[in-house]
Amino acid sequence: MGRLFGTDGVRGVANADLTAELALGLSVAAAHVLAEAGTFEGHRPTAVVGRDPRASGEFLEAAVVAGLASAGVDVLRVGVLPTPAVAYLTGALGADLGVMLSASHNAMPDNGIKFFARGGHKLADELEDRIESVYEEHRTGAPWDRPTGAGVGRVTDYDEGFDRYVAHLIGVLPSRLDGLKIVLDEAHGAAARVSPEAFARAGAEIVTIGAEPDGLNINDGCGSTHLDQLKRAVVEHGADLGIAHDGDADRCLAVDASGAEIDGDQILCVLALALREAGQLRKNTVVGTVMSNLGFKLAMEREGIEVVQTGVGDRYVLESMKEHGYALGGEQSGHVIILDHATTGDGTLTGLMLAARVAATGRSLADLAGVMQRLPQVLINVPDVDKTRVGTSGELAAAVADAERELGSTGRVLLRPSGTEPLVRVMVEAADIEQARAVAGRLADAVKSALG
Repeated sequence: MGRLFGTDGVRGVANADLTAELALGLSVAAAHVLAEAGTFEGHRPTAVVGRDPRASGEFLEAAVVAGLASAGVDVLRVGVLPTPAVAYLTGALGADLGVMLSASHNAMPDNGIKFFARGGHKLADELEDRIESVYEEHRTGAPWDRPTGAGVGRVTDYDEGFDRYVAHLIGVLPSRLDGLKIVLDEAHGAAARVSPEAFARAGAEIVTIGAEPDGLNINDGCGSTHLDQLKRAVVEHGADLGIAHDGDADRCLAVDASGAEIDGDQILCVLALALREAGQLRKNTVVGTVMSNLGFKLAMEREGIEVVQTGVGDRYVLESMKEHGYALGGEQSGHVIILDHATTGDGTLTGLMLAARVAATGRSLADLAGVMQRLPQVLINVPDVDKTRVGTSGELAAAVADAERELGSTGRVLLRPSGTEPLVRVMVEAADIEQARAVAGRLADAVKSALG
């Protein structure tokens, strides 16, 4: 069996790859692994379970809850809430683990399971491996140790989760948003109620789009992966800025008043300067990834801020932040982690903090984001190839070496297998967009030839 966990939990087509049986079995295994250390010593373990609005989340939630309760875990079911809300509540309620059902920015037929350990933290690789090992051991015949009678878990709907999470967001905001007009694109996802409520309580005048989830329309032509609607709405309504989330709202991208996109790298620049001004940018460092635009690194260096780069995935950004005590990190895709206030990327929190910076300075978002100039960057996704051979193909290595010689010191190349989808991502950065496109196209052809 191949490894079930990818870069962001277990993900696949719901009811095909990700079945009710798999969800139930993984939940029992997670209960045994995550609730074993100290939890059964005198008190009952507790889990927080949430989901995004996907139709498949309904039956998968039932399977997860059944698995946890059958393992003797009391379940607090918080319903449809963002991933960072589940992470926050797991920590705030002192739960032993949290479970979020979502496939984030993926299309509606997909779904996924993300587990959080105590404190609301994402799992290290070794914990995921242990969960897989326990799951596989029992799947192939070893019986579970099942409690009976009063030992089985109880299931409770925790309706207070919504207000508690929104109160947390408002409580950490450095300034109110009075006087700002903001368009929010909720991707018909998990933040459809939370984000408008939080921005409104913070004082902003809001316009919402993509805030009518029906279980089938999540990420459908809207949200952080489809910004055109938001760009049009910001201009049409004369808004100061727009904020876009993905399906589980752990991402935030923005649009300035002219409709121009503000990506995760630019958001990190704005927030890094804000945190430094407030004396909260620990070690004067911000964490990015190898996919961060070269313009991000140049801007931070010019401002005297150190940049640390990790592998792609907010979990690796978070690991670096926790290990070294950094306060801010994130990805170009809009995963931004503000570690003093969140244990994972939080799109609503990021949007609020960005808007607060606009309100506090009286400067436009375009002006604030202008601290960074993006270098042309081309990203091509190459599907239907053997992504496991990216690092071992001699043919591909030769093509990359040729591309790097052509670009020299003015650009760079990055090839990586997707952690959540069956494809290889080709990224090329260059001073000239036409050169970047040409090199990226040749490398995409090389990937198809070498790995197809």
